[in-house]
Amino acid sequence: MDKSVILIGMPGVGKSTVGVVLAKRLGYNFVDADIVIQKREGRLLKDIIATDGINTFIEIENAANLSIELSKNVIATGGSAIYCKEAMERYFENAIVVYLKIDMEELLVRLGSLDERGVVIKDGQTFEKLYEERCALYEKYAHVTLEVKGLSLRETAEKLDKIIDTFRL
Repeated sequence: MDKSVILIGMPGVGKSTVGVVLAKRLGYNFVDADIVIQKREGRLLKDIIATDGINTFIEIENAANLSIELSKNVIATGGSAIYCKEAMERYFENAIVVYLKIDMEELLVRLGSLDERGVVIKDGQTFEKLYEERCALYEKYAHVTLEVKGLSLRETAEKLDKIIDTFRL
């Protein structure tokens, strides 16, 4: 199988961390879409958002995701990638999209400062509302959902490997 695996989900769910482990298990390359954006722009995500605003950031994020090769890669997207309609449709049509799901309480334990992470959140929007809005979009674009609460990194990678095996049949 040459299809890439796309990991989507909230910031702090472990997309990048588990993505590296999964890529090693599959013999694939690992691509962190947030790093692609930072390299292309020469700035940190939080600086792009602060300077250019949310709408421009999403345009930049969409272009970066559209530029990523879709053969034998594990791609950890940014949490806001689901706002990038063209990129997400391309991922859905040409790759295996896995939503790493976590409940609000566990997520709040894992997350640090939203400002330091460069999270796309509208002025006046609560984190709870952001979570609700995004979960619906993650579910829309995912081929499969994996609940990661209580799973170790190794357990998550093993479950993902088994899920991906079902797409190889």
